[in-house]
Amino acid sequence: MSRWFRCCVAVVLLVFAGGAVAHKLAPSLLAIHEQADASYTVTWKTPRFASTPVPLEPRLPPSCSDTSERRWEYEGTGVRIDWSVRCSEPLHGQELRVTGLAENQSAALVRIEWSDGVVVQGMLNAAQPAFRIAARQDALAVVADYVRMGVGHILGGIDHLLFVLGLLLLVVGWKRLVWTITAFTVGHSVTLALAALGFLRYPVELVEFAIALSIFVVAVELTREKTDAHWLRHRPWLAAGGFGLLHGMGFAGALLEVGLPAHDIPLALLAFNVGIEIGQLLFVAAVIALHQAWLRLPVPRWPWLQWAPVYLIGCASAYWCFERGAAAFGGA
Repeated sequence: MSRWFRCCVAVVLLVFAGGAVAHKLAPSLLAIHEQADASYTVTWKTPRFASTPVPLEPRLPPSCSDTSERRWEYEGTGVRIDWSVRCSEPLHGQELRVTGLAENQSAALVRIEWSDGVVVQGMLNAAQPAFRIAARQDALAVVADYVRMGVGHILGGIDHLLFVLGLLLLVVGWKRLVWTITAFTVGHSVTLALAALGFLRYPVELVEFAIALSIFVVAVELTREKTDAHWLRHRPWLAAGGFGLLHGMGFAGALLEVGLPAHDIPLALLAFNVGIEIGQLLFVAAVIALHQAWLRLPVPRWPWLQWAPVYLIGCASAYWCFERGAAAFGGA
């Protein structure tokens, strides 16, 4: 890619680095299960640590009141709270909320299972913090919810975006770029499916460290001369496919936090993966569009700017390696 393309990427990185962290908070889950006696069991799963002092808290309809103590349990990087409620009015048509979503740049999946086995669900975020409970829901709504979750997860995870940007800088030629992005897609799709369906178990902290390391490896490769006969530059699709396996396990973390709808597991999994691809393509398109706009601007072309994105990728990934390495190996 040209040095001007690198300059454009630097601008994109600065924009995203200023407004995002390695991950936004993983989506929370509010699950409500109707019992035969018209009472409800409630489960609230949310990240253990918020990104701001504002907590994420569910707000049930005013007609509902607790009938049991809330039981807390840590699950991986999150916390699970279970309790029971009884509502003086049917939940159909009522509204529930989750507070703190905007402040934490997070989302929450609401899933309600009626006593007859029918499941309805919805996605809450900063733009839509309330959910009106319906008696029935079609498959199209499930697809829409999980596509939105996938798009939000990839666009909110700057570590994954840095890796894609590194591939854009590393690869020369559109044909090779298409093959490289395709290999990354295939890689992360495989492990995303295996992990989300429970066939693949792994230590989350170690995988997060490996993801940071994969980004650092790409950054180091970007400092090499193009004439260097190094496998990563000349066969980028192999690296993209292999590292994609790691990133897929990272993507699965969001689904493992909220779970998959029991009656629509394949559909939800496919929709989430499609959402990730949509978000990834939107980001690539934004970089390319900015590149084209940059070429048309009468601005100075300082040579040092071509290294700005490389150093940004390298410094960010090195920091994550230390941070995540301490979490992965600190207790060893």
